[in-house]
Amino acid sequence: MGIKCSVYIAASVDGFIARPDGDVDWLHRPEYSAPEAGDYGYEEFIASIDTLVMGRNSFEKVLSFSEWPYGEMPVVVLSSSGPVIPKELQDRVTVQNAAPEEVVSRLSALGRRHLYIDGGITIQRFLRMGLIDEMTITRIPILLGDGIPLFGAIGTELQLEHIATNSYENGFVQNRYRVIGDNDAQE
Repeated sequence: MGIKCSVYIAASVDGFIARPDGDVDWLHRPEYSAPEAGDYGYEEFIASIDTLVMGRNSFEKVLSFSEWPYGEMPVVVLSSSGPVIPKELQDRVTVQNAAPEEVVSRLSALGRRHLYIDGGITIQRFLRMGLIDEMTITRIPILLGDGIPLFGAIGTELQLEHIATNSYENGFVQNRYRVIGDNDAQE
């Protein structure tokens, strides 16, 4: 398809991306501030993206933030229940009720080249369909004990190729992987 799908996400050491109620307050603790780390490569990553694809729960969580963090970037919200899109975002946020491969195909036909896939269930669905190319996962030094898992049971084994690891003074460890698909394994 000529389109790349990437994940950039933070998770607790025990693999959760949010508390059971979806809260991510634990990501913003003052002791996690690491001036030498800057933004952990986020701005560089986001500059390479032309569309963000996220699930309804993630979208609704982002709407609770004090400001919209994605600027003018086009956002596709995957939902069968059609969340309400605030008027000020209707020019850049659309809702689709479609399978991951259909979403990727539609966006590819629109000329999109690099998708940011976000949200636990959405990431899992894209992984199951073999659509994720790269993942940047930043482990935060906390055990939540329970919550929304990053991976859950994706139902298939996936091999990852390690690209890079960065560690920071605040205990964050960021790993970047390429997902090796069936075609890659045969090369």
